[in-house]
Amino acid sequence: MLNSPVEEIKNRLDIVEVISSYIKLQKAGANFRAVCPFHSEKKPSFFVSPSRQIWHCFGCGTGGDVFKFVMMIEGVEFADALRLLAQRAGVELKRQDPQLKTERQRLYEICELACRFFEKQLEGSSVGKEAKEYLLSRGLTAESVKKWRLGYSPDVWQGLSDFLFSRGYRQEEIHKAGLALTSEKGSFYDRFRGRIIFPVFDLNSRVVGFGGRVFKSEDTAKYVNSPGTLLYDKSRILYGLDKAKVEIRKKNHCLLVEGYIDLILLSQSGYENAAAVSGTALTAYQLQTLKRYSDNLYIAFDMDVAGDSATKRGIDLAQSQDFNIKIVTMPQGKDPADIISENPKEWHKLVQEAKSILEFYFQTAFARWPEQTAEDKRAISKILLPVIKKIPNRIERSHWIQELAKRLKVKEEVIEEELRGTTINSEPTAKEAPEIRPQQKTRKELLEERIACLILKNPASAALVSEDYFPYFSSKIQVILTGNTPAEDKDFINYLFLKGEVEGDSPDCQQELKICLAEIKNLEIKGKLNEICQDIKKAEEEKNQKKINSLTQEFNKLSHELIESP
Repeated sequence: MLNSPVEEIKNRLDIVEVISSYIKLQKAGANFRAVCPFHSEKKPSFFVSPSRQIWHCFGCGTGGDVFKFVMMIEGVEFADALRLLAQRAGVELKRQDPQLKTERQRLYEICELACRFFEKQLEGSSVGKEAKEYLLSRGLTAESVKKWRLGYSPDVWQGLSDFLFSRGYRQEEIHKAGLALTSEKGSFYDRFRGRIIFPVFDLNSRVVGFGGRVFKSEDTAKYVNSPGTLLYDKSRILYGLDKAKVEIRKKNHCLLVEGYIDLILLSQSGYENAAAVSGTALTAYQLQTLKRYSDNLYIAFDMDVAGDSATKRGIDLAQSQDFNIKIVTMPQGKDPADIISENPKEWHKLVQEAKSILEFYFQTAFARWPEQTAEDKRAISKILLPVIKKIPNRIERSHWIQELAKRLKVKEEVIEEELRGTTINSEPTAKEAPEIRPQQKTRKELLEERIACLILKNPASAALVSEDYFPYFSSKIQVILTGNTPAEDKDFINYLFLKGEVEGDSPDCQQELKICLAEIKNLEIKGKLNEICQDIKKAEEEKNQKKINSLTQEFNKLSHELIESP
Protein backbone atom coordinates (compact mmCIF):
# COMPACT_ATOMS: atom_id res chain seq x y z
CA MET A 1 0.00 0.00 0.00
CA LEU A 2 1.45 3.31 -1.04
CA ASN A 3 1.50 5.99 1.63
CA SER A 4 0.42 8.99 -0.44
CA PRO A 5 -0.73 10.15 -3.89
CA VAL A 6 2.80 11.51 -4.41
CA GLU A 7 4.35 8.05 -4.06
CA GLU A 8 1.61 6.47 -6.17
CA ILE A 9 2.20 8.99 -8.96
CA LYS A 10 5.96 8.41 -8.82
CA ASN A 11 5.35 4.67 -8.94
CA ARG A 12 3.16 4.95 -12.05
CA LEU A 13 5.14 7.51 -14.02
CA ASP A 14 8.58 7.12 -15.56
CA ILE A 15 10.60 10.31 -15.11
CA VAL A 16 12.31 9.76 -18.48
CA GLU A 17 8.95 9.66 -20.26
CA VAL A 18 7.69 12.78 -18.48
CA ILE A 19 10.83 14.85 -19.08
CA SER A 20 11.16 13.68 -22.70
CA SER A 21 7.69 15.12 -23.36
CA TYR A 22 9.25 18.54 -22.67
CA ILE A 23 12.83 18.26 -23.94
CA LYS A 24 14.87 16.01 -26.23
CA LEU A 25 16.78 13.35 -24.26
CA GLN A 26 19.68 11.28 -25.55
CA LYS A 27 20.86 7.95 -24.14
CA ALA A 28 24.11 8.25 -22.21
CA GLY A 29 25.06 4.88 -20.75
CA ALA A 30 22.53 3.92 -18.09
CA ASN A 31 21.18 7.49 -18.04
CA PHE A 32 19.85 10.15 -20.41
CA ARG A 33 21.18 13.63 -21.07
CA ALA A 34 20.07 16.88 -22.69
CA VAL A 35 20.84 20.56 -22.98
CA CYS A 36 19.49 22.10 -19.78
CA PRO A 37 16.16 23.93 -20.25
CA PHE A 38 16.87 26.18 -17.25
CA HIS A 39 20.10 27.89 -18.33
CA SER A 40 22.00 28.60 -21.55
CA GLU A 41 24.54 25.98 -22.54
CA LYS A 42 25.78 24.22 -25.67
CA LYS A 43 27.28 21.08 -24.15
CA PRO A 44 24.61 18.91 -22.44
CA SER A 45 25.02 18.85 -18.66
CA PHE A 46 21.42 17.90 -17.77
CA PHE A 47 21.11 14.22 -16.78
CA VAL A 48 18.13 11.98 -15.98
CA SER A 49 18.51 8.73 -14.05
CA PRO A 50 15.78 6.16 -14.80
CA SER A 51 17.01 3.84 -12.05
CA ARG A 52 16.77 6.52 -9.35
CA GLN A 53 13.96 8.55 -10.98
CA ILE A 54 15.82 11.84 -10.52
CA TRP A 55 17.33 14.55 -12.72
CA HIS A 56 20.21 16.92 -12.17
CA CYS A 57 21.98 19.62 -14.18
CA PHE A 58 25.68 19.68 -13.41
CA GLY A 59 25.91 23.09 -15.06
CA CYS A 60 23.47 25.17 -13.04
CA GLY A 61 23.20 22.82 -10.05
CA THR A 62 19.41 22.33 -10.10
CA GLY A 63 17.86 18.92 -9.74
CA GLY A 64 15.22 16.81 -8.05
CA ASP A 65 12.36 14.44 -8.78
CA VAL A 66 9.61 14.52 -11.40
CA PHE A 67 7.56 16.98 -9.32
CA LYS A 68 10.44 19.45 -9.09
CA PHE A 69 10.96 19.29 -12.85
CA VAL A 70 7.29 19.97 -13.67
CA MET A 71 7.15 22.81 -11.13
CA MET A 72 10.17 24.48 -12.75
CA ILE A 73 9.34 23.87 -16.41
CA GLU A 74 5.67 24.85 -16.01
CA GLY A 75 6.32 27.63 -13.48
CA VAL A 76 3.72 26.28 -11.04
CA GLU A 77 3.44 25.48 -7.35
CA PHE A 78 3.61 21.93 -5.97
CA ALA A 79 -0.18 21.57 -5.70
CA ASP A 80 -0.61 22.36 -9.39
CA ALA A 81 2.23 20.00 -10.38
CA LEU A 82 0.56 17.31 -8.26
CA ARG A 83 -2.75 17.70 -10.10
CA LEU A 84 -1.06 17.77 -13.50
CA LEU A 85 0.95 14.61 -12.84
CA ALA A 86 -1.99 12.88 -11.15
CA GLN A 87 -4.05 13.37 -14.30
CA ARG A 88 -1.19 12.00 -16.39
CA ALA A 89 -0.75 8.99 -14.11
CA GLY A 90 -4.48 8.28 -13.79
CA VAL A 91 -4.39 8.83 -10.03
CA GLU A 92 -7.56 10.23 -8.51
CA LEU A 93 -6.89 12.83 -5.85
CA LYS A 94 -9.26 13.13 -2.91
CA ARG A 95 -11.90 15.83 -3.22
CA GLN A 96 -10.69 19.11 -1.86
CA ASP A 97 -12.57 21.73 0.04
CA PRO A 98 -13.15 24.50 -2.56
CA GLN A 99 -11.66 26.98 -0.11
CA LEU A 100 -8.36 25.05 -0.17
CA LYS A 101 -7.94 25.15 -3.96
CA THR A 102 -5.11 27.33 -5.22
CA GLU A 103 -5.90 30.51 -7.07
CA ARG A 104 -4.33 29.03 -10.19
CA GLN A 105 -6.60 25.98 -10.05
CA ARG A 106 -9.69 28.15 -9.65
CA LEU A 107 -8.67 30.14 -12.74
CA TYR A 108 -8.14 26.94 -14.74
CA GLU A 109 -11.67 25.87 -13.80
CA ILE A 110 -13.12 29.25 -14.80
CA CYS A 111 -11.37 29.18 -18.20
CA GLU A 112 -12.52 25.63 -18.87
CA LEU A 113 -16.13 26.48 -17.98
CA ALA A 114 -15.97 29.62 -20.14
CA CYS A 115 -14.72 27.52 -23.05
CA ARG A 116 -17.65 25.10 -22.66
CA PHE A 117 -20.07 28.02 -22.45
CA PHE A 118 -18.73 29.50 -25.71
CA GLU A 119 -18.81 26.09 -27.44
CA LYS A 120 -22.46 25.61 -26.48
CA GLN A 121 -23.35 29.07 -27.75
CA LEU A 122 -21.77 28.29 -31.14
CA GLU A 123 -23.84 25.12 -31.49
CA GLY A 124 -27.06 26.15 -29.76
CA SER A 125 -27.82 29.83 -30.37
CA SER A 126 -29.15 31.16 -33.68
CA VAL A 127 -26.34 33.75 -34.03
CA GLY A 128 -23.84 31.10 -32.96
CA LYS A 129 -24.96 28.91 -35.85
CA GLU A 130 -24.38 31.85 -38.20
CA ALA A 131 -20.88 32.20 -36.75
CA LYS A 132 -20.26 28.51 -37.39
CA GLU A 133 -21.44 28.89 -40.98
CA TYR A 134 -18.95 31.74 -41.38
CA LEU A 135 -16.12 29.50 -40.11
CA LEU A 136 -17.14 26.74 -42.52
CA SER A 137 -17.20 29.28 -45.35
CA ARG A 138 -13.58 30.17 -44.52
CA GLY A 139 -12.62 26.56 -45.21
CA LEU A 140 -12.69 25.11 -41.68
CA THR A 141 -14.34 21.71 -41.31
CA ALA A 142 -16.83 20.79 -38.58
CA GLU A 143 -14.18 18.42 -37.20
CA SER A 144 -11.67 21.29 -36.89
CA VAL A 145 -14.25 23.48 -35.14
CA LYS A 146 -14.71 20.71 -32.59
CA LYS A 147 -10.99 19.84 -32.31
CA TRP A 148 -9.97 23.44 -31.63
CA ARG A 149 -13.01 23.98 -29.38
CA LEU A 150 -14.14 27.13 -31.19
CA GLY A 151 -17.09 29.02 -29.75
CA TYR A 152 -19.23 32.13 -29.81
CA SER A 153 -19.73 34.81 -27.16
CA PRO A 154 -23.30 36.20 -27.16
CA ASP A 155 -23.64 39.91 -27.80
CA VAL A 156 -24.93 40.71 -24.29
CA TRP A 157 -23.22 42.49 -21.40
CA GLN A 158 -23.11 39.68 -18.82
CA GLY A 159 -23.91 36.40 -20.55
CA LEU A 160 -20.73 34.59 -19.49
CA SER A 161 -20.42 36.35 -16.14
CA ASP A 162 -23.95 35.36 -15.09
CA PHE A 163 -23.18 31.76 -16.05
CA LEU A 164 -20.00 31.75 -13.95
CA PHE A 165 -21.79 33.46 -11.01
CA SER A 166 -24.30 30.59 -11.09
CA ARG A 167 -21.40 28.14 -10.72
CA GLY A 168 -20.15 29.83 -7.56
CA TYR A 169 -17.31 31.96 -8.93
CA ARG A 170 -16.80 35.49 -7.66
CA GLN A 171 -16.60 38.70 -9.66
CA GLU A 172 -12.95 39.15 -8.63
CA GLU A 173 -12.03 35.68 -9.93
CA ILE A 174 -13.76 36.23 -13.29
CA HIS A 175 -11.87 39.51 -13.64
CA LYS A 176 -8.54 37.80 -12.77
CA ALA A 177 -9.23 35.19 -15.47
CA GLY A 178 -9.33 38.07 -17.99
CA LEU A 179 -12.96 37.42 -18.89
CA ALA A 180 -14.58 40.60 -17.62
CA LEU A 181 -14.00 44.33 -17.21
CA THR A 182 -15.18 47.05 -14.84
CA SER A 183 -16.20 50.42 -16.27
CA GLU A 184 -15.32 53.79 -14.75
CA LYS A 185 -18.86 53.92 -13.35
CA GLY A 186 -18.35 50.54 -11.66
CA SER A 187 -20.46 48.33 -13.94
CA PHE A 188 -19.15 44.80 -14.51
CA TYR A 189 -19.36 43.35 -18.03
CA ASP A 190 -17.98 40.57 -20.26
CA ARG A 191 -14.77 41.24 -22.20
CA PHE A 192 -15.88 39.07 -25.15
CA ARG A 193 -19.24 39.97 -26.69
CA GLY A 194 -20.59 39.09 -30.14
CA ARG A 195 -17.36 37.41 -31.25
CA ILE A 196 -16.14 34.08 -32.53
CA ILE A 197 -13.97 32.64 -29.77
CA PHE A 198 -10.63 30.85 -30.19
CA PRO A 199 -9.53 29.23 -26.90
CA VAL A 200 -5.78 29.41 -26.24
CA PHE A 201 -4.18 26.35 -24.63
CA ASP A 202 -1.00 25.79 -22.66
CA LEU A 203 1.38 22.92 -23.44
CA ASN A 204 -0.84 20.54 -21.47
CA SER A 205 -3.93 21.53 -23.51
CA ARG A 206 -5.51 23.43 -20.63
CA VAL A 207 -7.48 26.54 -21.55
CA VAL A 208 -5.62 29.62 -20.31
CA GLY A 209 -6.96 32.45 -22.45
CA PHE A 210 -9.08 33.42 -25.44
CA GLY A 211 -9.00 35.34 -28.70
CA GLY A 212 -12.24 36.87 -29.93
CA ARG A 213 -12.72 37.67 -33.63
CA VAL A 214 -15.37 40.17 -34.74
CA PHE A 215 -18.15 38.40 -36.60
CA LYS A 216 -20.74 40.87 -37.88
CA SER A 217 -19.87 44.46 -37.05
CA GLU A 218 -16.73 45.98 -38.59
CA ASP A 219 -17.00 49.11 -36.41
CA THR A 220 -14.75 47.69 -33.70
CA ALA A 221 -11.35 46.03 -33.34
CA LYS A 222 -11.03 42.88 -35.45
CA TYR A 223 -9.56 40.89 -32.54
CA VAL A 224 -9.84 41.15 -28.77
CA ASN A 225 -7.46 38.95 -26.78
CA SER A 226 -7.20 37.94 -23.15
CA PRO A 227 -4.97 40.26 -21.10
CA GLY A 228 -2.03 38.95 -19.13
CA THR A 229 -3.22 36.78 -16.24
CA LEU A 230 -1.76 34.32 -13.77
CA LEU A 231 -2.31 31.63 -16.44
CA TYR A 232 -1.84 33.52 -19.70
CA ASP A 233 1.19 35.45 -20.94
CA LYS A 234 1.16 36.06 -24.69
CA SER A 235 4.95 36.33 -24.73
CA ARG A 236 5.22 32.72 -23.52
CA ILE A 237 2.46 30.87 -25.38
CA LEU A 238 2.38 29.77 -29.03
CA TYR A 239 -1.11 28.94 -30.27
CA GLY A 240 -1.46 25.26 -31.16
CA LEU A 241 1.93 24.16 -29.84
CA ASP A 242 0.20 21.74 -27.44
CA LYS A 243 -1.16 19.82 -30.45
CA ALA A 244 1.94 20.25 -32.63
CA LYS A 245 4.83 19.44 -30.29
CA VAL A 246 4.98 15.69 -31.04
CA GLU A 247 4.88 16.24 -34.82
CA ILE A 248 7.48 19.02 -34.57
CA ARG A 249 9.83 16.59 -32.89
CA LYS A 250 9.08 13.84 -35.44
CA LYS A 251 9.56 16.09 -38.49
CA ASN A 252 12.34 18.07 -36.80
CA HIS A 253 10.97 21.46 -37.80
CA CYS A 254 8.21 23.85 -36.80
CA LEU A 255 6.14 25.83 -39.27
CA LEU A 256 5.29 29.21 -37.73
CA VAL A 257 2.40 31.39 -38.93
CA GLU A 258 0.48 34.41 -37.66
CA GLY A 259 -3.13 34.00 -36.59
CA TYR A 260 -5.64 31.41 -35.43
CA ILE A 261 -7.39 30.59 -38.73
CA ASP A 262 -4.10 30.29 -40.63
CA LEU A 263 -2.93 27.71 -38.13
CA ILE A 264 -6.17 25.69 -38.03
CA LEU A 265 -6.28 25.48 -41.83
CA LEU A 266 -2.62 24.37 -41.87
CA SER A 267 -3.29 21.66 -39.31
CA GLN A 268 -6.42 20.62 -41.20
CA SER A 269 -4.34 20.30 -44.40
CA GLY A 270 -1.88 17.89 -42.79
CA TYR A 271 0.71 20.35 -41.46
CA GLU A 272 0.35 19.24 -37.86
CA ASN A 273 3.83 20.49 -36.95
CA ALA A 274 2.63 24.11 -37.08
CA ALA A 275 2.13 26.76 -34.39
CA ALA A 276 1.15 30.43 -34.42
CA VAL A 277 2.10 33.67 -32.75
CA SER A 278 -0.86 35.87 -31.91
CA GLY A 279 -0.64 39.48 -30.88
CA THR A 280 3.14 39.41 -30.39
CA ALA A 281 6.39 38.92 -32.27
CA LEU A 282 8.59 35.94 -31.49
CA THR A 283 9.94 36.20 -27.96
CA ALA A 284 12.80 34.61 -26.06
CA TYR A 285 10.29 32.61 -23.97
CA GLN A 286 8.60 31.16 -27.06
CA LEU A 287 11.91 30.34 -28.72
CA GLN A 288 13.16 28.69 -25.54
CA THR A 289 10.08 26.46 -25.59
CA LEU A 290 10.43 25.65 -29.31
CA LYS A 291 14.07 24.70 -28.75
CA ARG A 292 12.86 21.70 -26.73
CA TYR A 293 11.39 20.18 -29.87
CA SER A 294 13.52 21.36 -32.82
CA ASP A 295 16.19 23.84 -33.91
CA ASN A 296 14.58 24.29 -37.32
CA LEU A 297 11.95 26.94 -38.10
CA TYR A 298 9.95 27.54 -41.27
CA ILE A 299 8.45 31.02 -40.95
CA ALA A 300 5.43 32.20 -42.95
CA PHE A 301 5.12 35.80 -41.74
CA ASP A 302 4.45 38.98 -43.66
CA MET A 303 7.92 40.53 -43.60
CA ASP A 304 9.27 43.88 -44.75
CA VAL A 305 13.06 43.66 -44.97
CA ALA A 306 13.37 47.44 -45.09
CA GLY A 307 11.30 48.07 -41.97
CA ASP A 308 12.36 47.80 -38.35
CA SER A 309 9.40 45.55 -37.67
CA ALA A 310 8.75 43.47 -34.56
CA THR A 311 8.61 40.43 -36.84
CA LYS A 312 12.14 41.10 -38.13
CA ARG A 313 13.45 41.62 -34.60
CA GLY A 314 11.87 38.33 -33.52
CA ILE A 315 13.62 36.52 -36.37
CA ASP A 316 16.91 38.21 -35.44
CA LEU A 317 16.43 36.84 -31.94
CA ALA A 318 15.84 33.33 -33.31
CA GLN A 319 19.08 33.64 -35.30
CA SER A 320 20.96 34.68 -32.17
CA GLN A 321 19.67 31.50 -30.46
CA ASP A 322 21.14 29.31 -33.24
CA PHE A 323 17.89 28.34 -34.95
CA ASN A 324 18.10 27.27 -38.58
CA ILE A 325 15.53 29.51 -40.27
CA LYS A 326 13.77 29.22 -43.60
CA ILE A 327 11.25 31.72 -44.93
CA VAL A 328 8.11 30.68 -46.81
CA THR A 329 7.69 33.46 -49.37
CA MET A 330 4.02 34.17 -50.10
CA PRO A 331 2.44 36.12 -52.99
CA GLN A 332 1.88 39.82 -52.26
CA GLY A 333 -1.17 40.46 -50.09
CA LYS A 334 -1.87 36.79 -49.33
CA ASP A 335 -1.60 34.85 -46.10
CA PRO A 336 -1.44 31.06 -45.57
CA ALA A 337 -5.23 30.85 -45.04
CA ASP A 338 -5.88 32.42 -48.45
CA ILE A 339 -3.41 30.16 -50.27
CA ILE A 340 -4.53 26.93 -48.59
CA SER A 341 -8.23 27.71 -49.21
CA GLU A 342 -7.64 28.49 -52.89
CA ASN A 343 -4.97 25.93 -53.77
CA PRO A 344 -3.44 23.56 -51.17
CA LYS A 345 -0.92 22.30 -53.74
CA GLU A 346 0.40 25.84 -54.19
CA TRP A 347 0.99 26.09 -50.45
CA HIS A 348 2.85 22.78 -50.44
CA LYS A 349 5.06 24.08 -53.27
CA LEU A 350 5.83 27.31 -51.37
CA VAL A 351 6.89 25.31 -48.28
CA GLN A 352 9.11 23.06 -50.39
CA GLU A 353 10.74 26.14 -51.93
CA ALA A 354 11.31 27.90 -48.60
CA LYS A 355 14.54 29.87 -48.62
CA SER A 356 17.20 30.32 -45.99
CA ILE A 357 16.97 33.61 -44.14
CA LEU A 358 19.99 35.01 -46.07
CA GLU A 359 18.56 33.90 -49.43
CA PHE A 360 15.26 35.56 -48.51
CA TYR A 361 16.91 38.85 -47.57
CA PHE A 362 18.99 38.86 -50.76
CA GLN A 363 16.08 38.01 -53.05
CA THR A 364 13.74 40.53 -51.44
CA ALA A 365 16.28 43.37 -51.33
CA PHE A 366 17.35 42.97 -54.96
CA ALA A 367 13.72 42.64 -56.11
CA ARG A 368 12.85 45.87 -54.31
CA TRP A 369 15.70 47.86 -55.87
CA PRO A 370 16.22 46.25 -59.31
CA GLU A 371 17.70 49.21 -61.21
CA GLN A 372 21.21 48.89 -59.69
CA THR A 373 21.69 52.65 -59.51
CA ALA A 374 24.08 54.08 -56.92
CA GLU A 375 21.06 54.82 -54.69
CA ASP A 376 19.77 51.26 -55.16
CA LYS A 377 23.11 49.78 -54.22
CA ARG A 378 23.28 51.96 -51.12
CA ALA A 379 19.76 50.88 -50.07
CA ILE A 380 20.55 47.19 -50.68
CA SER A 381 23.79 47.34 -48.69
CA LYS A 382 22.00 49.11 -45.84
CA ILE A 383 19.66 46.10 -45.57
CA LEU A 384 22.14 43.28 -46.15
CA LEU A 385 25.36 44.37 -44.42
CA PRO A 386 23.92 44.15 -40.85
CA VAL A 387 22.47 40.72 -41.72
CA ILE A 388 25.82 39.45 -43.00
CA LYS A 389 27.66 40.88 -40.00
CA LYS A 390 25.50 38.79 -37.64
CA ILE A 391 26.68 35.52 -39.23
CA PRO A 392 28.97 33.87 -36.63
CA ASN A 393 30.58 31.36 -39.03
CA ARG A 394 33.42 33.03 -40.96
CA ILE A 395 33.19 30.69 -43.95
CA GLU A 396 29.47 31.31 -44.35
CA ARG A 397 29.99 35.04 -43.87
CA SER A 398 32.73 35.04 -46.55
CA HIS A 399 30.33 33.29 -48.97
CA TRP A 400 27.70 36.01 -48.59
CA ILE A 401 30.31 38.79 -48.85
CA GLN A 402 31.36 37.28 -52.19
CA GLU A 403 27.73 36.98 -53.29
CA LEU A 404 26.94 40.60 -52.39
CA ALA A 405 30.09 41.89 -54.13
CA LYS A 406 29.24 39.87 -57.23
CA ARG A 407 25.63 41.06 -57.43
CA LEU A 408 26.48 44.70 -56.70
CA LYS A 409 29.42 44.47 -59.13
CA VAL A 410 31.94 45.83 -56.66
CA LYS A 411 35.15 44.43 -55.14
CA GLU A 412 34.97 42.19 -52.06
CA GLU A 413 37.41 44.55 -50.30
CA VAL A 414 34.85 47.33 -50.60
CA ILE A 415 32.15 45.15 -48.97
CA GLU A 416 34.54 44.12 -46.17
CA GLU A 417 35.49 47.73 -45.51
CA GLU A 418 31.83 48.76 -45.33
CA LEU A 419 31.13 45.77 -43.10
CA ARG A 420 33.72 46.95 -40.57
CA GLY A 421 31.86 50.24 -40.26
CA THR A 422 28.45 48.60 -39.95
CA THR A 423 26.91 48.63 -36.48
CA ILE A 424 24.37 46.12 -35.25
CA ASN A 425 21.55 47.24 -32.99
CA SER A 426 22.50 45.73 -29.64
CA GLU A 427 19.29 46.65 -27.89
CA PRO A 428 17.21 43.75 -26.57
CA THR A 429 15.05 42.45 -29.41
CA ALA A 430 12.54 40.78 -27.14
CA LYS A 431 11.70 40.15 -23.54
CA GLU A 432 14.45 37.92 -22.24
CA ALA A 433 13.57 34.64 -20.60
CA PRO A 434 15.03 34.43 -17.09
CA GLU A 435 17.35 31.55 -16.41
CA ILE A 436 19.16 30.01 -13.49
CA ARG A 437 22.74 31.17 -13.10
CA PRO A 438 25.22 28.29 -13.25
CA GLN A 439 26.26 27.20 -9.79
CA GLN A 440 29.92 27.70 -8.93
CA LYS A 441 31.13 25.18 -6.34
CA THR A 442 34.41 25.61 -4.52
CA ARG A 443 37.29 23.25 -5.16
CA LYS A 444 36.79 21.85 -1.66
CA GLU A 445 33.09 21.10 -2.31
CA LEU A 446 33.95 19.36 -5.58
CA LEU A 447 36.61 17.24 -3.85
CA GLU A 448 34.23 16.32 -1.02
CA GLU A 449 31.60 15.16 -3.51
CA ARG A 450 34.11 13.20 -5.60
CA ILE A 451 35.40 11.40 -2.50
CA ALA A 452 31.81 10.58 -1.47
CA CYS A 453 31.05 9.28 -5.01
CA LEU A 454 34.10 7.01 -4.91
CA ILE A 455 33.18 5.60 -1.52
CA LEU A 456 29.52 5.01 -2.47
CA LYS A 457 30.61 3.05 -5.56
CA ASN A 458 33.39 1.22 -3.67
CA PRO A 459 32.37 1.00 0.03
CA ALA A 460 35.52 -0.95 0.97
CA SER A 461 37.64 2.12 0.09
CA ALA A 462 36.15 3.99 3.07
CA ALA A 463 38.82 2.28 5.20
CA LEU A 464 41.40 4.64 3.62
CA VAL A 465 39.77 7.63 5.28
CA SER A 466 41.06 7.82 8.85
CA GLU A 467 39.27 9.85 11.52
CA ASP A 468 42.00 12.49 11.19
CA TYR A 469 40.41 13.54 7.90
CA PHE A 470 36.88 13.90 9.29
CA PRO A 471 37.21 17.56 10.39
CA TYR A 472 37.95 18.50 6.75
CA PHE A 473 34.46 17.43 5.60
CA SER A 474 30.92 18.78 5.95
CA SER A 475 28.57 16.89 8.25
CA LYS A 476 26.66 15.32 5.30
CA ILE A 477 29.86 13.88 3.84
CA GLN A 478 31.11 12.73 7.26
CA VAL A 479 28.05 10.47 7.56
CA ILE A 480 28.84 8.84 4.20
CA LEU A 481 32.49 8.34 5.24
CA THR A 482 31.28 6.22 8.14
CA GLY A 483 29.52 3.89 5.69
CA ASN A 484 25.98 5.12 6.47
CA THR A 485 23.41 6.45 3.99
CA PRO A 486 20.63 7.94 6.15
CA ALA A 487 17.08 7.95 4.72
CA GLU A 488 16.67 11.68 5.32
CA ASP A 489 19.55 12.34 2.92
CA LYS A 490 18.08 10.13 0.18
CA ASP A 491 17.96 12.94 -2.40
CA PHE A 492 21.59 13.88 -1.78
CA ILE A 493 22.72 10.24 -1.95
CA ASN A 494 20.86 9.73 -5.24
CA TYR A 495 22.52 12.88 -6.60
CA LEU A 496 25.96 11.53 -5.64
CA PHE A 497 25.26 8.16 -7.28
CA LEU A 498 24.17 9.94 -10.47
CA LYS A 499 27.22 12.21 -10.37
CA GLY A 500 29.46 9.18 -9.99
CA GLU A 501 27.87 7.56 -13.04
CA VAL A 502 28.20 10.75 -15.11
CA GLU A 503 31.85 11.28 -14.13
CA GLY A 504 32.63 7.64 -14.90
CA ASP A 505 34.61 4.90 -13.17
CA SER A 506 38.10 5.55 -11.91
CA PRO A 507 40.79 3.21 -13.31
CA ASP A 508 42.28 3.03 -9.82
CA CYS A 509 39.73 4.00 -7.19
CA GLN A 510 42.06 3.77 -4.22
CA GLN A 511 44.80 5.82 -5.88
CA GLU A 512 42.34 8.57 -6.89
CA LEU A 513 40.89 8.58 -3.37
CA LYS A 514 44.36 9.07 -1.85
CA ILE A 515 45.07 11.99 -4.23
CA CYS A 516 41.72 13.63 -3.40
CA LEU A 517 42.28 13.22 0.35
CA ALA A 518 45.77 14.73 0.10
CA GLU A 519 44.43 17.69 -1.89
CA ILE A 520 41.57 18.36 0.49
CA LYS A 521 44.00 18.23 3.44
CA ASN A 522 46.28 20.72 1.66
CA LEU A 523 43.34 23.04 1.00
CA GLU A 524 42.47 22.91 4.69
CA ILE A 525 46.07 23.67 5.70
CA LYS A 526 46.30 26.55 3.20
CA GLY A 527 43.11 27.99 4.61
CA LYS A 528 44.52 27.87 8.14
CA LEU A 529 47.81 29.41 6.97
CA ASN A 530 45.88 32.33 5.49
CA GLU A 531 44.04 32.82 8.77
CA ILE A 532 47.32 32.77 10.72
CA CYS A 533 48.81 35.36 8.33
CA GLN A 534 45.91 37.67 9.09
CA ASP A 535 46.31 37.08 12.83
CA ILE A 536 50.06 37.79 12.64
CA LYS A 537 49.37 41.03 10.80
CA LYS A 538 46.92 42.06 13.49
CA ALA A 539 49.36 41.10 16.27
CA GLU A 540 52.09 43.19 14.62
CA GLU A 541 49.76 46.21 14.56
CA GLU A 542 49.13 45.63 18.29
CA LYS A 543 52.90 45.07 18.85
CA ASN A 544 52.12 41.81 20.71
CA GLN A 545 55.45 39.98 20.34
CA LYS A 546 54.39 36.96 22.40
CA LYS A 547 51.40 36.35 20.16
CA ILE A 548 53.54 36.88 17.05
CA ASN A 549 56.01 34.21 18.21
CA SER A 550 53.24 31.71 18.99
CA LEU A 551 51.52 32.27 15.65
CA THR A 552 54.82 32.03 13.77
CA GLN A 553 55.55 28.64 15.38
CA GLU A 554 52.09 27.41 14.39
CA PHE A 555 52.61 28.75 10.86
CA ASN A 556 55.95 26.91 10.50
CA LYS A 557 54.45 23.67 11.78
CA LEU A 558 51.59 23.77 9.29
CA SER A 559 53.95 24.78 6.48
CA HIS A 560 56.06 21.72 7.27
CA GLU A 561 52.94 19.51 7.05
CA LEU A 562 52.10 21.05 3.69
CA ILE A 563 55.59 20.32 2.32
CA GLU A 564 55.58 16.74 3.60
CA SER A 565 52.09 15.85 2.36
CA PRO A 566 52.04 13.51 -0.68
